[in-house]
Amino acid sequence: MGLSEFLNQVAMWVQGLIEALGYLGLGLVMFLENIFPPIPSEAVLPMAGWLAFEKRGGFTLWGITLVGAVGSVAGAMVFYGLGYWFGEERVRYLLRRFGKWLLLSENDFDTALAWFNRYGELVIFFSRMVPIVRSLISVPAGLASMNLGRFTIYTTLGTALWSFVLALAGYILGQNWHLVMDWINRYENAVLILAGVAVVAFITRRLYQRSQQRRQAA
Repeated sequence: MGLSEFLNQVAMWVQGLIEALGYLGLGLVMFLENIFPPIPSEAVLPMAGWLAFEKRGGFTLWGITLVGAVGSVAGAMVFYGLGYWFGEERVRYLLRRFGKWLLLSENDFDTALAWFNRYGELVIFFSRMVPIVRSLISVPAGLASMNLGRFTIYTTLGTALWSFVLALAGYILGQNWHLVMDWINRYENAVLILAGVAVVAFITRRLYQRSQQRRQAA
């Protein structure tokens, strides 16, 4: 089975789950989306917005926003705990060993780490609108023992805004909700380029710092 076929099956499973379980299914999917990035919120939330437009499943824009945020925060807590309890080396080991099953890599982790180190705690809010990074950014927050209250607030605000914007787009577009994916893909490509630049800068700085430490030790 190819990757595209696998992702199509994931999308069909997600749609069936949300239509069958309503808000419970939406919350579960948004929780899993933070742990398993191939489940795209860019498709899930606009579809839920369309269901709200069609008045199916009892969905409303505010309900989608709330449940989307709650599910995402719960998923983010898993990665926060991973960073807090395991430490960087163990996290890297887990990514090398099991990351391929989640379509995550050490490079993705380096991106999240670079963003957190460069932009500080506010990146927790803004990264919720960035692919891949939104899943892994919680790990550096855990590694840095970021205040859990502030982490929760930033994560809630970021995911609530993202959930509302995507659900509203799906509501406005109606049956054409899938067009949101096309627009988001263009936006994500630009973001991924910026993320790559951030990683290069981060690694360069790390190497420079280690070089300086060796010189001082010598």
